[in-house]
Amino acid sequence: MNEFTITRLGHHGDGIAEGPLYAPLTLPGEVIAAVQDGQKLRDIRILTPSPDRVAPPCRHFKSCGGCQLQHASDSFVAGWKVDVVRTALAAQGLQTDLPPALTSPAASRRRAAFSARRTKKSALVGFHARGSNIIIDIPDCQLVHPDLRAARPALAALTTLGASRKAELNITLTRFDQGLDVAISGGKPLDEPLRAALAQHMAEHRYARLSWNGEMVAMQTPPLQRFGNAAVTPPPGSFLQATDAGEAALVRSVQNVIGDAHKVVDLFSGCGTFSLPLSRTAEVHAVEGEAEMTAALDAGWRKAEGLKKLTHEARDLFRRPLLVDELNRFDAAVIDPPRAGAEAQVAELAKSALKTIAYVSCNPISFARDAAHLCANGYRLEFVQTVDQFRWSTHIELIAGFTRNT
Repeated sequence: MNEFTITRLGHHGDGIAEGPLYAPLTLPGEVIAAVQDGQKLRDIRILTPSPDRVAPPCRHFKSCGGCQLQHASDSFVAGWKVDVVRTALAAQGLQTDLPPALTSPAASRRRAAFSARRTKKSALVGFHARGSNIIIDIPDCQLVHPDLRAARPALAALTTLGASRKAELNITLTRFDQGLDVAISGGKPLDEPLRAALAQHMAEHRYARLSWNGEMVAMQTPPLQRFGNAAVTPPPGSFLQATDAGEAALVRSVQNVIGDAHKVVDLFSGCGTFSLPLSRTAEVHAVEGEAEMTAALDAGWRKAEGLKKLTHEARDLFRRPLLVDELNRFDAAVIDPPRAGAEAQVAELAKSALKTIAYVSCNPISFARDAAHLCANGYRLEFVQTVDQFRWSTHIELIAGFTRNT
């Protein structure tokens, strides 16, 4: 064994010593004894712990791969995530106001993707072990909402019904007030005997809706997500912000950026996370690639009261971004693209006359690239607010405000 000093934390949560050498579950400033194996350090023993090292709150942390940073204090993790954003911006020559991160509470994840596999006697539902394809049980997970954690035995029974011995099921579980939305992929083909068995299983458990390999099996009651004044039934397994607190923080920040704009375009709108709250004070045009999502948004808007005009279109913004003449019909834009960012759409935004842009991102690197393009074409980056919905993970979300220089 040799001694090493951890100098920084990498984007995947590993401590990094000079080399670079990667040491999992270590923190900056720690002195460790370890065996070097290529660029990795193994058999790690902490000689000088960081003052930011804490006892993990979850007993599954050392084996489970769901969390990467439970060994670090909350203040350290929050500060580190803001620093990741700062570093991404600096790499593009940008700097701006960076308020402290807004972190969701423990046990508040309302949406999670579980893995499941049949065993000789029953089935196993949980997360993959750290650095492995092995599924481990997580009865005391401190990350997900208690309702999701409590559903594991029922999901194991569901796995026994519909999984082959060779394949792994992916179970997207979402909590609604009406019950759980269960979306299964990777299961056996949905023939009539399996459909009947699944429907019987659903009747015995508190599911609002059950879908199998993309096809809805049964729905006891439509699961409703409230966006502002509207209640929306999202398509099975569709995207939803991970926590109530995280969604509220993002919506609040977007509203502050948009201000009193009269006409707003919402790009990559999903089911209306931002469109519907904004339509209380502005006319909104929502654009989303998935027609099922825009239909859900429209249905929610039509049933709500006190909202202004909201139009929508299903459009692939990667292949057909809104062009300058289309964007110039609006006062402000909201954009919430996938991890890759939205280079084509940002190129059109940069040429537009829009006064204000609220940019929501789940990737500081692609965001910084897009931000640099906007700033090089007449926009000013006012602030970037880090939002941590994925507590104890390395995942980072943010909301930023841009204004057109006058």
